[in-house]
Amino acid sequence: MITEFTPYYSLLGGVLIGLAATLLMAFHGRIAGMTGILQGILPPFAADWQWRAAFLAGAVAAPFVFTNLGGTIDFAVPVATLPMIIGGFIVGAGVYFGSGCTSGHGVCGMARLSPRSIAATTVFMIAAFITVYVTRHVIGG
Repeated sequence: MITEFTPYYSLLGGVLIGLAATLLMAFHGRIAGMTGILQGILPPFAADWQWRAAFLAGAVAAPFVFTNLGGTIDFAVPVATLPMIIGGFIVGAGVYFGSGCTSGHGVCGMARLSPRSIAATTVFMIAAFITVYVTRHVIGG
């Protein structure tokens, strides 16, 4: 698998994520943690489910808008379905035991200098580095 750094798209994506997180905090006093937002639109619905649904709809619609404006997204999933499902459960357990997801801790918690979020993000990153190393250099994926 070949990866390519795209600085302009990365910068634009980072700015949009930061803007969305800032606006959500400013207007609703809420942290932009995707799993927490998603949890509020699943039964039993949260009282404020409307903004949650709008936030998630925007996150899902953005790639479609981007491609309809002429952009391209090179996307490949070089993993079989079963390992992907197992990985999803592992991530779900991490979100539960870590009291939040990478977006909540990494974007919003780090910006607020939360010690818990700094620790959680450090663990996420170390786990990601180890996973990539093992996958690419030990297993040979």
